[in-house]
Amino acid sequence: MARDLLGCVLQTRVRGAITSGRIVEVEAYLGPDDPASHSAGWRRTARTEAMYGPPGTAYVYRSYGVHWCFNVVTGRVDFPAAVLIRALEPTHGSRTMSRRRHQDKPSLLCSGPGRLCGALGIDARMNQLALDTGRICIKASTPLPVKAVGSSPRIGVSKAADWPLRFFEKGSPWLSRSSVPTTAGSSPPHPSL
Repeated sequence: MARDLLGCVLQTRVRGAITSGRIVEVEAYLGPDDPASHSAGWRRTARTEAMYGPPGTAYVYRSYGVHWCFNVVTGRVDFPAAVLIRALEPTHGSRTMSRRRHQDKPSLLCSGPGRLCGALGIDARMNQLALDTGRICIKASTPLPVKAVGSSPRIGVSKAADWPLRFFEKGSPWLSRSSVPTTAGSSPPHPSL
């Protein structure tokens, strides 16, 4: 699912303003057996409750009390797995994104989980919303060819730090980080990848 989200378009409608971006970077969180997941060991709290919901819903949480982060719930109901959207290529509403972020440099509008949430107006009010509503939706697109997708370890995690669960469009100037080495020949830690 994480790879399949690359190239799709994430769109929001906030106070009448439509903003969107093409997904170019994601990270997979596999659920209870993934030590880096918020749901590791079947942890179920008010914060993680959205992860236990139906696939195709939003899991929005605050990171370090500062930035919002947006995830797509991907597991079946009561199996808490999700994909963090890490970066977008802005496609619509760049002026609105710039105003929200107080940022004029296009490459810095959506290059990171907190940045893209700020640019698209994503916050706790979108937590647990179905991703086909007028407020937030993901639109399918042509899948990226396998050779256009890179992988690497996830960014900023201390547990399972070597698992190659960050996927990105190779060569995209919109990534949150381009300096993380790609993984060659690594086996994914989970059969669903």
